[in-house]
Amino acid sequence: MKWIGIFLGLVVTGCATSRITTWWKADNIVPKDYHKILVLGLIRTSDRTMQQNMENHMVGDLRNLGYDAVSSLQEYGPKAFDKMDEEAALKKLHSSGVDAVITIVLLDKQKEKNYVPGRVYYSPYGYYYNRFWNYHTAIYRRIYEPGYYVVNNRYFWESNLYDMSDQKLVYSVQTQSFDPANSESLGHEYGQLIIQNMVQQKVLQSSRGTSVVASSGY
Repeated sequence: MKWIGIFLGLVVTGCATSRITTWWKADNIVPKDYHKILVLGLIRTSDRTMQQNMENHMVGDLRNLGYDAVSSLQEYGPKAFDKMDEEAALKKLHSSGVDAVITIVLLDKQKEKNYVPGRVYYSPYGYYYNRFWNYHTAIYRRIYEPGYYVVNNRYFWESNLYDMSDQKLVYSVQTQSFDPANSESLGHEYGQLIIQNMVQQKVLQSSRGTSVVASSGY
């Protein structure tokens, strides 16, 4: 078993913000007909909306493949396994019919401050300088539209698939998301990216439902 290096750049759309950096799967794995998959977001409680969006979109993408999938928040609430030991948690999963768990973990979030320069025009004998109004407009923008700083967010994610028959790790993937518009679009994009890769690597079946990973509709 070994980690596979950088696998995928930006996903299908040109404006995509997420990309897979590394992924791994167990040796000799074959797609399994899981009865019920739980999607569990392990994200700080202050990011409850983000956890909800991340879970819901991945659940929707799994259902599009024909799998029975549920969100941890919807199935168990925000304190799913709070103050439980291993035996109690496993019993809870078993009683719910869960035989596979996909985790979504926010490993890190970094803020990047970047400088955006103001408009600068310089062509002494060109278009902007040879007529008064063009010159005025160019200089006005140069003076009154100075540079500024923008702060972008970079998210580092990890998702794992566990087969609960033996609790073994079946698949793991790490990604980066750069300055998504909001948690809704991030969840939509992330769910598609991860589930698509699982199908491509034959970790999940693509024939249980539609063969195309589509929008979850959440």
